[in-house]
Amino acid sequence: MGGQACVFYGGAEFSRDTDFAILADETNLTHLRSAIHALQAEVIAVPPFSMQHLLDGHAVHFRCQHPEAKGMRVDVMARMRGVADFHALWERRTTLEGADGTIYDLMSLPDLVQAKKTQRDKDWPMIRRLIEADHAACQNAPTSSQVRFWLAEARTPELLIELAHQYREEVQSVSSRPAVAAALLGHESQVQTALEDEERAERLADKAYWEPLKRELEQLRRASH
Repeated sequence: MGGQACVFYGGAEFSRDTDFAILADETNLTHLRSAIHALQAEVIAVPPFSMQHLLDGHAVHFRCQHPEAKGMRVDVMARMRGVADFHALWERRTTLEGADGTIYDLMSLPDLVQAKKTQRDKDWPMIRRLIEADHAACQNAPTSSQVRFWLAEARTPELLIELAHQYREEVQSVSSRPAVAAALLGHESQVQTALEDEERAERLADKAYWEPLKRELEQLRRASH
């Protein structure tokens, strides 16, 4: 669901770690513990690996020591702000097959974009690249749902103006988005302002979401010393 997924979608060239959205139930966590053991991985920060911490929305961080994955960091989460639960994510996942036959289950692109709406500076350029890469790959024969997705999430004024004028029918479904309304008028500076307002609101919402979780982490750090 993180940088590795962005690589598959064409939004990034590399990633130093691997992030997984997981189902937090006892059976699945037993499977996960077996995988972590096989990777010779250890928890490298608070919180410890537990069902409750995952259900509360924390990420659990591991560092692998197996020779074939030495030093790789693995992060797992079961709940994220504004993102659907695991069952919904799994139903609409993207499945790819590598050249060697390996199957990769990725968070769907719309869900990945939603998960990237954080307070971190690096995530917003990534959202822009993900949308632009998807548009570049599919613009010759897009589905209506793809067009609506681009209109709802595009973060480039020029692209949003182009989409708004090219797909008048689909625009109606996202006409309440201020950036789209400005794009229909062709006002690039107003589109940019609306996009900045969107980003600012999401960053503030993410900060508010993480405040109580950060307090819990600080309490866990103090208790571990």
